[in-house]
Amino acid sequence: MATIPYPPPVLTDAPAASTSKSGGVLSPVTNAFNRFANWRASLGLTNAGSIEKLGQEAKMTIISNPLDGARADLSKILSVDPAFQVTHSFQLASQTQPSSYYLSTVYATQKFFMQGNVDNEGNVSMRCNNEWSQDNVSKVQGQFSSTPGHSMLQLEHDYLGRDFSVNLKAVNPSPTDGSGMYIGSYLQSVTKNIALGVETLYQNLGPNMSDMSTSYLARLAATDKSWIATAQVQPMGIIQATYWHKLSDKVDAAADLQLISAPQRRDAIATIGAKYDLRLSTLRAQIDSTGKVGMLLEQKIAPTFTFSVGGELDHFKNAAKIGVGVQIESSSLTPEEMGMVPPPPGSVL
Repeated sequence: MATIPYPPPVLTDAPAASTSKSGGVLSPVTNAFNRFANWRASLGLTNAGSIEKLGQEAKMTIISNPLDGARADLSKILSVDPAFQVTHSFQLASQTQPSSYYLSTVYATQKFFMQGNVDNEGNVSMRCNNEWSQDNVSKVQGQFSSTPGHSMLQLEHDYLGRDFSVNLKAVNPSPTDGSGMYIGSYLQSVTKNIALGVETLYQNLGPNMSDMSTSYLARLAATDKSWIATAQVQPMGIIQATYWHKLSDKVDAAADLQLISAPQRRDAIATIGAKYDLRLSTLRAQIDSTGKVGMLLEQKIAPTFTFSVGGELDHFKNAAKIGVGVQIESSSLTPEEMGMVPPPPGSVL
């Protein structure tokens, strides 16, 4: 007679492993961090921009470098994708600077940018940016000169978070003795309209020659970005503030204040300017507290030709300077290679 087999044993689920001691210790910290992250996300804060561009709107409206003498920029486009361009720049008859010549080359792709310059005295400078991702950008700047003390190397990295910006910078760093200048900046949006930041500078020039200073940053902007105000408080009583207001689609106004309130020196300069964008030209005008009145007109006569004229009048010193400039672009590429649609035959440009 056949033997009846025993029924197979019923398998039951093994008891769940107990939570590790380390997880139990860290769980309150993890939960608190998650709650804090969710609370920050619920505020709907946005990034206020990189620290390097703080007050950029006002700087684009106010004339920072007025024309003086004659300037000509002749550019040759050799490639569009990737972009490759060569520029010859001439500066003549300036009242403050000697005549000079610069040769500049630019190479750029979607995430990489490189520029090199050389002047008539043999000074070489370069700039290189690489975008690792949408939020991480590394930058390198260098200048090599035969004049002692004028050579420089700067390493920089930008990180843009959801509602904050971090910038790290090293100027002439030395891995052997740690000398150089090191700058760290942090800008945090605290509301949808207000961002606060801090910037710390550490400078080490040698043994027993180190120094550290901290600056404070603030940015206040309208919800629709129609006006933006910035302020930076530096050590030794130095304050720099800007205000930019978009009056219309074509008109911008800006104000800049630089205040020095140190025991050895007390000084202040206030500048008010406006920019008017026409269809083919841009007009800037400004006046400051030192009695200087300036203007700059940039007229695009043709798609590849721009003419500029500007001047500055100093009422207190009874002095004036005027400058003109031209920018000419040329290319050996066809309109199809440059991505341009040629006009139909017989059309009037």
